[in-house]
Amino acid sequence: MIIVTGGAGFIGSNIVHALNLRGEKNILIVDNLGKGDKFKNLCGLKFVDYMHRDEFLKNITDDEYIWDEDIDAVFHEGACSDTMERDADYIMKVNFEFSKALLEFCISEEIKFIYASSASVYGDGQNGFSEKEECERALNAYALSKLTFDRYVRKVLTDYSDSEFFEPLVVGLRYFNVYGAQERHKGRMASIFYQMYKQVKETGVIKLFKGTDGYEDGEQRRDFISVDDVVKVNLWAFDEDITSGIYNCGTGQAHTYNEAARAVIDAIGTGKIQYIDFPAELQGKYQSFTQADTRNLIRAGYEGGFSDFNDAVKSYCRFLDDSGQF
Repeated sequence: MIIVTGGAGFIGSNIVHALNLRGEKNILIVDNLGKGDKFKNLCGLKFVDYMHRDEFLKNITDDEYIWDEDIDAVFHEGACSDTMERDADYIMKVNFEFSKALLEFCISEEIKFIYASSASVYGDGQNGFSEKEECERALNAYALSKLTFDRYVRKVLTDYSDSEFFEPLVVGLRYFNVYGAQERHKGRMASIFYQMYKQVKETGVIKLFKGTDGYEDGEQRRDFISVDDVVKVNLWAFDEDITSGIYNCGTGQAHTYNEAARAVIDAIGTGKIQYIDFPAELQGKYQSFTQADTRNLIRAGYEGGFSDFNDAVKSYCRFLDDSGQF
């Protein structure tokens, strides 16, 4: 069996879909569907069981498992991903405490644990985007929750480093700016590409922020990565016997928001750009530049490469034109 937490979410459902394409159906999905449309992400997927996050947590902490099969791996994609969430206690409970319990379960059962971290841990990026403590600076509660768990993982791996009998199989992937299929339910947290697509279809105008942090209008730069590439990195970590640790999951190439907007306009065949004032509530909490340092990922053996930027955006827009759902 393979367990995917957040399996009804954006990246989790893409991982399940990719596993399905490999013929894998013996999958347990763990999630919290809530009252929105996230359940629709499950409709095109094949899996044998579903469990609410709280029930699953009780199972693994009380050693009362409802399954009797060996577990090959846990893909831990479940999280509160709202970077604007102000309830820090809630974020830490969902993103840190739950992750800790799941890590301890995987270590005790000797299960490979592949989890989603975030490039938000690098803050304004002034110290670079390498997987080093000196580069890390959380700007909001979401980033803090991810960074706190990354540091907990580092401590656990260090504690086991001198063990002659067992080394945990733990791979953390720091996602940069992910976009692609199955993100329709995310609302304001959906990628800029989904937001741009909707804006062009509804109004013909893409709205970008005016200049900030020394950048000209729309010239803020992000390392945008297709969810297809994120899935490819996850499956590589699943397939290969790589060194446990935390790795950046980005393309290593930043693009401006202007480039992103033009890619969407070109893909749709219409649209124009308009610049709006930078929101006051994002001051000091916004990453104007991100670009993954991918050297550790490459050294670990990843050879899958990354999609061409314009081709990936065009493919995503076609997907949204068709149905926007698996």
